[in-house]
Amino acid sequence: MSHEDEYLSVAELIEFQKEETRDIITALIEDGSDPEALYDIEHHLFAEDFDVLEKAVVEAFKMGFEVLEAEETEDEDGKKLLCCDATMQCTLNAEAIDEQVEKLVNLAEKFDIIYDGWGTYYEHPYDSDEYVEPDDFDEE
Repeated sequence: MSHEDEYLSVAELIEFQKEETRDIITALIEDGSDPEALYDIEHHLFAEDFDVLEKAVVEAFKMGFEVLEAEETEDEDGKKLLCCDATMQCTLNAEAIDEQVEKLVNLAEKFDIIYDGWGTYYEHPYDSDEYVEPDDFDEE
């Protein structure tokens, strides 16, 4: 899907992303991901011009996002794009993620770049330092 083919207004994109956010959270929890864990929420940004992307990510950084290094990629038509992730840690709280999305969708609109949703990684509920497997207890 190219940016021009499926253009949504800012309000439509924000509403679409709210539905996506809830679907992603539901899928993670249904798969057993830890609902209490802190997740690195990775928001995907694309631009045709490095200077424009750089200006946008500087503003994202000022909003509290950690910005990962830009990489070159191609869209399905072979057109070169630059992409990077703006990340922020939070729990799987839909409203908190909605706020992040809204900030970045508006940022993308301001700089005429593409906001392409967010993702994160599965967090096993027993991967914390505090959890001790029952077999790990010393028997007395």
